[in-house]
Amino acid sequence: MKVKNIGDKTMEPEYDLSKMKKRPNPFAKQLKKQVTISLGIDVIEYFETMAQEKGISSQELINLYLQDCVVSKRKLSLN
Repeated sequence: MKVKNIGDKTMEPEYDLSKMKKRPNPFAKQLKKQVTISLGIDVIEYFETMAQEKGISSQELINLYLQDCVVSKRKLSLN
C-alpha cells in the first residue's frame, strides 16, 4: 500500500480527501454569525464577572444567556 505525503504528515490512500464529494453542511443553520453591538459598561462588567466565575468567555456567556431567552421564549416587559 502506498503512503501519500502531505506536508510533514503521511496519509494512507484510503483517507485521500481530495476525492471526497462535496455536500452542504447539514448544521449550517446552527452556526454562529458575527455581529457588532453596543452594550452598556455595567452590562459588560456584569457578564465579564459572571464569565470569570464560570471559567468561560464573556461572549460565550452572553450567547448562552441569549440562547436561553430564545429557548424559553422570554419576553422583555417595556413599561
